[in-house]
Amino acid sequence: MSKKILIVCAHPDDEVLGCFGTVAKLINKGYEAYTLILGEGKTSRDEKRVVEDKKNEIAILNIEIQKANNIIGIKKVFVESFADNRFDSVDLLDIVKVVTKVKEIVQPDIIFTHYEHDLNIDHQLTYKAVITATRPMEHECVKEIYSFEILSSTEWNYPLSFSPDTYFDISDTIDLKIASMKEYESELYKYPHPRSLEGIKLNAQYQGMRVGKKYVEAFKTIRNIK
Repeated sequence: MSKKILIVCAHPDDEVLGCFGTVAKLINKGYEAYTLILGEGKTSRDEKRVVEDKKNEIAILNIEIQKANNIIGIKKVFVESFADNRFDSVDLLDIVKVVTKVKEIVQPDIIFTHYEHDLNIDHQLTYKAVITATRPMEHECVKEIYSFEILSSTEWNYPLSFSPDTYFDISDTIDLKIASMKEYESELYKYPHPRSLEGIKLNAQYQGMRVGKKYVEAFKTIRNIK
């Protein structure tokens, strides 16, 4: 039986930025992969959260989500609608229950999720929800958990603390990662913003240079049971 991966992220495009090169590589090796996106990803950009005003933008974003995930062969995308950049306005338990529900459906062996000290509050709470939902009980299915970096959040916090210990060579899948990100037209910025196509590629080169590879995604190991 092939191993299963679940990506748990706060916002649309976090999955691409964080680990799509790695997950594409693992899918090519026979793994099954799923994505859970917890937040709607749009309403924080206005003074007040009015979902009705953002219906068209959210609908466009939902199309982009599916297109981006289809490119690397994600089996299914689960999309929730927690308020963008307002995860701290709901009880952590509510987020934990969503992660637990999807985890029970997928039964993943591996989870990729956010780094606990990202600048973005939604990233922090997503990490906490994952750790809570995967407490290492006797019959817990999740054996590996890795935190990824998200450009314009991980490196924007201070002091910098993301210290990766696991590196995946994505030299053969960087083009798939870039192609997936191109589908998120509504989320892309122009260089020198880090969340640009050039920024994504440069970061993969930088992480690669640290370990003698051309393109790399870097992770902090949270759990690895062998």
